[in-house]
Amino acid sequence: MAEDLIAPGEVWLVGAGPGDPDLLTRKAEKLIKAATIVFYDALVGPGVLALVPDHVRQVAVGKRSGRHSKSQEAINILLVEAALDGERVVRLKGGDPSIFGRSAEEIASLARFGIRVRICPGITAASAAAAGAGISLTLRGLSRRVQFVTAHARAGEALALDWQALADPQATLAVYMGRAAVPEIAARLMAEGLAAETPVLVATNVSLPDECLLRTRLDLLSFAVGTMPADAPTLLLIGQAITLETATVQTAQSDARQSAAR
Repeated sequence: MAEDLIAPGEVWLVGAGPGDPDLLTRKAEKLIKAATIVFYDALVGPGVLALVPDHVRQVAVGKRSGRHSKSQEAINILLVEAALDGERVVRLKGGDPSIFGRSAEEIASLARFGIRVRICPGITAASAAAAGAGISLTLRGLSRRVQFVTAHARAGEALALDWQALADPQATLAVYMGRAAVPEIAARLMAEGLAAETPVLVATNVSLPDECLLRTRLDLLSFAVGTMPADAPTLLLIGQAITLETATVQTAQSDARQSAAR
């Protein structure tokens, strides 16, 4: 039975993916159907919520920049109370629960009450945006690693990021929640030596029907973002791997060198 997947009083942190229900894992869908209560974030796509059975109670606990409906502390309390009441709890989080999902805070809160917590991973927005744009996040010989950062900071606080490390020309930088900080992101990366012509992909509403993908360059980033929907969740992918033509040429050159070496 589906209910056997979740024991009464148990909590699952479930990755809802970037929004498209077809990108939900099979396990995530099974867990949603096994729950008696689902707490969901604002970034969980409507198509994913449509999979929740009618008899399962849905509780919105979404947090969006400038529009926080519940504090993290309040969410922690709701999860604890539901588990102690014997509910089969699913906590739906946009993307992957372990990437800027504040999972550690919820796990720690539940653990203090001896509540078992398990995690079902999901597809993160950076992977979905790259797939939608037909590019790779890494590229042999050009982009050897991916750095994930969030540009969300408390009001009035500067971004506490290692800009020197982030301005690595041999890495792809994925910036979540970066829209408000775009001028600072571009200026600080260029100040640390990242070339002005570095390719950037600006992605909003990733994987949804109104997804918007815009290619630009680092020195034009502020202008480009200004043309995008103002209230849409925005992801930035920065680095040489973002340009499909560059990726194709680089791979072709590498393959040619290997053939010549043989």
